[in-house]
Amino acid sequence: MSTQELEIKAMPRSLTDLRIETSKSVFWNLTPAELVEHAIKNQEGVLTDTGALMADTGTFTGRSPKDRFVVHDGLTKDAIWWGDVNIPFSEEKFEGLMDKMVDFLKDKNLYVRHAYAGADQKYRLNIRVINTLAWHNMFCYNMFLRPESKELEDFTSEFTIICAPEFKADPEVDGTRQENFAIINLSKKILLIGGTAYAGEMKKGIFSVLNFILPYKHNVLSMHCSANVGKNGDTAIFFGLSGTGKTTLSADPNRGLIGDDEHGWNEESIFNFEGGCYAKVIDLSREKEPEIWDAIKFGAIVENTRFYPQSRTVDYSNKEVTENTRTSYPIEHIFNAITPSRAGIPKNIFFLTADAFGVIPPISKLNKSQAMYHFISGYTAKVAGTEVGVVEPKTTFSACFGAAFLPLHPTKYAELFGEKMEKHQVNVWLINTGWTGGPYGIGNRMKLAYTRAMITAALNGDLDHVSYRQHSVFGVGIPSSCPNVPDEVLSPRATWSDKDAYDKKARELGAEFIKNFEKYSDFATEDILAGAPKF
Repeated sequence: MSTQELEIKAMPRSLTDLRIETSKSVFWNLTPAELVEHAIKNQEGVLTDTGALMADTGTFTGRSPKDRFVVHDGLTKDAIWWGDVNIPFSEEKFEGLMDKMVDFLKDKNLYVRHAYAGADQKYRLNIRVINTLAWHNMFCYNMFLRPESKELEDFTSEFTIICAPEFKADPEVDGTRQENFAIINLSKKILLIGGTAYAGEMKKGIFSVLNFILPYKHNVLSMHCSANVGKNGDTAIFFGLSGTGKTTLSADPNRGLIGDDEHGWNEESIFNFEGGCYAKVIDLSREKEPEIWDAIKFGAIVENTRFYPQSRTVDYSNKEVTENTRTSYPIEHIFNAITPSRAGIPKNIFFLTADAFGVIPPISKLNKSQAMYHFISGYTAKVAGTEVGVVEPKTTFSACFGAAFLPLHPTKYAELFGEKMEKHQVNVWLINTGWTGGPYGIGNRMKLAYTRAMITAALNGDLDHVSYRQHSVFGVGIPSSCPNVPDEVLSPRATWSDKDAYDKKARELGAEFIKNFEKYSDFATEDILAGAPKF
């Protein structure tokens, strides 16, 4: 296809409200096929043998949390949870940087997309995305929800993303930490991204915006979780940090997928924020993750991957660029995805942890206080080899299982969570997909078959009619029996040969929880604090 043919889609729509004027072409709402053509013509990527587009993100192969800022102004000064997560940025510096970016774009081809976030029309956020890279615009086609053609005729955007990886800030002049940046201006409703081609900054930037708007303005709980629904309409949601099994355990061929990462909980339903999935693909195989494997076809993007020699076949074991290799694809690429991505109030909620200390029960039931406390804690553990310098198990806590994306104080989300849990009588389960019979290096990883059996039992109501006993430190309820799981597996202490060593390790882990929670305790209610470990 010639350059002239490619430019037929350039449309004379206006970006004058942002003072953006370009001497080149502006391409509006191109189809995936057209964006692939542009990406290949621009040498932004190549096709794999499945039809997916392979692209690199350059220097940054992941988000850069220390370079994410929120503009400090009249709207945000008393509302935002300022600190390491939400770093303040001045209004004056934002305006100066915006002016420089607008000037930078004047001689660039631009790709503009209208999309929205939020499958519930009452809470959807209309988005306009302006990209300098065709594959970035395709990423946004995949990850955000796609308006119908008739909706585009009078589409009005409420929030704008301007993403120009080639534009680099001058830290001394612009007030950034280094050349890359992602700056959210909630008052002007603009997200500026520069100096990084990591596409996930756009997705997570809008997630952060929704994490502000929905709880702050609408009392809707925003959540970093996956969700699915059974044939009888029973919704389940899964929270969990990386390595806990969230994607694996929520991908159930017998249940419809609502979404894999970002959701809202209003008075009537759970709804997906997104129109696609953004999954890790390191060591991906059809045997381990058939749904993801089959979704990587034309219309999908693979990031920072490499081919087997003399082929266009992706070698998913290749870590040459990064371990954070990823794919993005429209949710319709998953065979059991439901559209629209909404379902009823959840009946069961699962907190997933990979406890490398072998202390947390494989399944336990939480009361309201414990649920709020563990929600704020967001616990898992890293094991040796997962990170440079990690030679023994290490506790990891991330508030609400997504601290990096929370503009408000974590207790705001926890209180909303507790209110909804109590109002709708939702069961909350803590699931340990980690170690049993001892800590990492001594015990064994919990069998996936047992974990699946426990989750199935919870979903089916099989655990509603068994007796429970309290854990000696965490106080959570441990079921006496579970179908298809040996009784002795249910008690972590019973699986340890040295019971005193277990008791000591349980107290040590409980102390880690309490130490981590100190930074939230001044804002936490008595109800939340009642869920803390006791020993």
